[in-house]
Amino acid sequence: MIYEIRDYTIEKEWLEQYVKWVKEFFLPYAKNKINIIDFWAYDGIEAEVEGKNLVVSPNWQPNITWVAKYNNKQERDDFFASLETDLEWEKVWSNHPNPDAYIYKNARFFTSINHD
Repeated sequence: MIYEIRDYTIEKEWLEQYVKWVKEFFLPYAKNKINIIDFWAYDGIEAEVEGKNLVVSPNWQPNITWVAKYNNKQERDDFFASLETDLEWEKVWSNHPNPDAYIYKNARFFTSINHD
């Protein structure tokens, strides 16, 4: 199993409309296609940055984060590749409030170290 954590920084003026789109269109679609663990939106609390390389994003903290679970990376890649020809996804995406509002996208992959 792998977990994908996706962070999106979206132009601040589009955040509220983006969250509405996620609730009304993206999640109902995606929940039938992949195993979404959860989806989070920025709530206004400032980021805390610590460590040796203190880099604070000039775009504020990532404001959307979601986690999905897949059997393996190939399953994840197949899902994203399928979006190119999925007519249902085309309808979902056509309702997006502003596809150009993404400032930054980041996808990271993890395996669990908590084996039951």
